[in-house]
Amino acid sequence: MRLLLKFNLVFVLIFLVGLAATGAMTRQLLQRNAQEETLQQARFLLEKALAVRAYTSTQVAPLLDTQMKYAFLPQSVPAFSATEVLAKIQKNHPEYAYKEATLNPTNPRDRAVEWEADVIAEFRKSAELKEFVGERDTPAGRALYIARPIRIADAACLRCHSTVEAAPRTLVEKYGPANGFGWQLGEVVGAQLVSVPLAVPMARAHEAWAAFMGMLSAVFVVIAVALNAMLWWLVIRPVTRLSRLADRVSLGELSAPSFAFGARDEIGRLAASFSRMRKSLVQAMKMLEGAPS
Repeated sequence: MRLLLKFNLVFVLIFLVGLAATGAMTRQLLQRNAQEETLQQARFLLEKALAVRAYTSTQVAPLLDTQMKYAFLPQSVPAFSATEVLAKIQKNHPEYAYKEATLNPTNPRDRAVEWEADVIAEFRKSAELKEFVGERDTPAGRALYIARPIRIADAACLRCHSTVEAAPRTLVEKYGPANGFGWQLGEVVGAQLVSVPLAVPMARAHEAWAAFMGMLSAVFVVIAVALNAMLWWLVIRPVTRLSRLADRVSLGELSAPSFAFGARDEIGRLAASFSRMRKSLVQAMKMLEGAPS
């Protein structure tokens, strides 16, 4: 087996092992980073929803007090405004879904389904729990979600949700007396939820991983070509010439030209040693020819 072939076999083996190990570690790292980036964007949506709720509560609702005496306007409800604003954002970013899931909502569209009720139960168990991140199976595949508790921290909320008698007449006429009442100050009644298919961050991670692995493979190919060229030019080429010259001398061709190699590396020292050996061989042959029979 030729030296260049041996070198390339070893190099390719090392390359494949290194590429496999690097690929596995890089894939995991990129997947974690993609999930964290997705969660950060989800947290930004939650903060935007909180800002809309605060704006509605402090600036919009007071302006609608007069109209609320004649007809209930859901635009005065912070949760309704936040849901509507996030729904507009969702049109441009359909991969993100926002919901203010509530155990006993006034508006039926906000009622928590089974898995959302489980998340709310976790917040009700622990007052210190401020955020919950998890995954769940959906008909479209695995989904990643982030949740924050909806806690009754403002007594003004109880004006509409304490008892049927205390609630505005127009609210009861619009939604009925069966739902959205009995809330307590400090109680966790629901959760803000942003969910996104897990395929979205995984697709981002795969694109980055494929690009990285492609560039890494290209670098290895360039290095392999450069090393092969250096090996051929600095080692294989002079050693091949030296080997051919040695074959000619060993066959008795003393008139073969000398091998001139000016480098001072290992190949140069080998060439110098061969030249000395060749001179010694020529002198020995001449002495044998001139010796008396």
